[in-house]
Amino acid sequence: MLRFLYTVAVYLSTPVIVWRLVARGFRYRDYFQRWRERFGRFPDPGLHDCIWVHAVSVGEVNAALPLIQALRRRYAPRPVVVTTVTPTGSARVRKLFGDEVFHVYLPYDLPSAVTRFLDRIRPALAVVMETEIWPNLFHQCGRRGIPLAVVNARLSERSLRGYRPIRALVRQALGNVTLIAAQSHADARRYRALGAESTRVQVAGNLKYDMPLPKGARLRGAELRLRWGETRPVWFAASTHEGEELAAFKAHLALLARMPDALLLIAARHPERFRAVEHAARNLGFAVATHGAGDANPETQCLVVDEMGVMMRYFAACDLAFVAGSLVPIGGHNVLEPAALSRPVVVGPYTFNFEEITRTLIDAGGARRVASAAELGPVVLELLRDPAGLVRMGIAAHAVCARERGAVRRTMVLLGRVVARARYREESAPVIAAGG
Repeated sequence: MLRFLYTVAVYLSTPVIVWRLVARGFRYRDYFQRWRERFGRFPDPGLHDCIWVHAVSVGEVNAALPLIQALRRRYAPRPVVVTTVTPTGSARVRKLFGDEVFHVYLPYDLPSAVTRFLDRIRPALAVVMETEIWPNLFHQCGRRGIPLAVVNARLSERSLRGYRPIRALVRQALGNVTLIAAQSHADARRYRALGAESTRVQVAGNLKYDMPLPKGARLRGAELRLRWGETRPVWFAASTHEGEELAAFKAHLALLARMPDALLLIAARHPERFRAVEHAARNLGFAVATHGAGDANPETQCLVVDEMGVMMRYFAACDLAFVAGSLVPIGGHNVLEPAALSRPVVVGPYTFNFEEITRTLIDAGGARRVASAAELGPVVLELLRDPAGLVRMGIAAHAVCARERGAVRRTMVLLGRVVARARYREESAPVIAAGG
C-alpha cells in the first residue's frame, strides 16, 4: 500500500517533472536531448548479465571511476552500463569511457519506465552510488532477483531527519538491497536507523579517497602558473552556487587592496551559470579572462573557468582552494580534489555532505572553516600571506588522502561476495526445485 500511494504521487507529479525538464532545457539545451530515456525508452542494446552502475552526476561519476575500472577488470567480458541523471554527468561518462561502457539516463521512478529500463539492460548486478533510494526501482530489482548494492553510501543526520515522514516506505525499499557499503561507521549507523537490515550494512570507506589524479594535472597546473606569473598569489573558488560568487568577489576585492597581483579563479557548479558569473565579474570591474577564450595572463584579476572536466588542473595551479556549496546550505562539495594535489582547503559552515572528510582535514591541519561569507576574505588574506603555512597545510591535506585510501579494494571484496552468493543461488535453484 505504501509503494502504491508513492507510485500514485509520482504519476500525479509527472506533468510537473516534465515541465521542469523543459524549463531546464531552455537554460541548458542538453536537457532537450534524449528525454525519452527518462521514461525508459531507448533502443535495446542487446545486453545480458551486465554490471550496472548508477552515478547521479559529475561528482558521483568521478568517485565511481576507480570502482568502475575495477569492475570492468574483474568481470570482463561482461558489459558495463553506467546511468546518470544530469547531462553534465552524462558528458563526464562519455569523456572518461567513450564507447567502452553503455550510457543511458536513469528513468524516473515510474513502474512502467523502470520495467522498460530493466528489460533492456538485464543486469546481473546493480551498483548505486551514495544516497539514491528509489522505491519502485529497488522493488523491481528485488522481484527480479537482481543483487543490488548501495556503495560509497552516505547519509547525513539532516537526510535521516528528512526521510522520517516516509521512513516506512524507505525501509521497504531497503529490504531489496543486498549490500550497503557505507563510507563511515556514522553513515552505517544512520542506514540501520533508517531501516536497513543490520547484517547487510558494512563499512568500506570513501571511494573518493581512491580517485586517480588526471594524467598531467600537475604539469598543466605548473604550466598555467608559469603563464600567469609564478610568484603571484592565486586562489580558487570552486563549484560555487548562487550567493557564493558575490562573497568570493567581495573577498577578492579586499585581497587586491593588500595584494594587487592576486588572481581569483572561479568555477560555477552548474554550466548554465558560467556566463552569469563572467558577467558579474566584469560588472564589478575585474580584468576578466575565461578558460574558453584562452585563459589568463599576468594582468588578469579574475579567471572564470567555463568548461567542465578541467577543475583539477586549476586546483593544481592554485595556492589555496575555497570549496563552495558550503557558504549556502547545499552541504559542500568534494574537498579531496584539492587535498589530493596538496592544496590547502577553506570551507564554509555547511559541509554536511562531506562532514566526516571535512572534519578529518580540519583536524589534521589541512583545511580551515569560515563561519560566514564575511570571514572568507580575511582568512584567504591571512593564509596567502603565509606561504610556508600554505605548504604545511597542503602536506597535511595530502597525508589524509594517502592514509585513507583502500575503499575500492574493500568494496570490491564485498561486491565479490554478493556476486558469488547470487551465482550460488542461481546454480542451486534447479537442484532445490527437483528435490522438492
